[in-house]
Amino acid sequence: MAVSIRLRREGAKNRPYYKVVVADSRSPRDGKFIEIIGTYDPKKPDHNSTLKVDRAEYWIARGAQASDTVRSLIKKNKRMATANTPPSQREQTASQPVEENLSQTP
Repeated sequence: MAVSIRLRREGAKNRPYYKVVVADSRSPRDGKFIEIIGTYDPKKPDHNSTLKVDRAEYWIARGAQASDTVRSLIKKNKRMATANTPPSQREQTASQPVEENLSQTP
């Protein structure tokens, strides 16, 4: 089965709103889908999408093909996730032994 990650249109006339879905590539645009992994509102300024990046990567690793728009949304959400993440645990643990060594010196 050929799987694709694409947009499913919802919303009113002249007010589009999309859900990012994983679907069989043969199903229609607004037809059956496997999983909803996010949303996209093109009319909203700035942060206009939410996406489960881990689920998108899971499906891509299993051979799913993302549409051009979804590919750009994944890229944008990855970038925002890394920018909003506090310092990683590795950086905190790397600095702790140095502080402990300084406090233990006579």
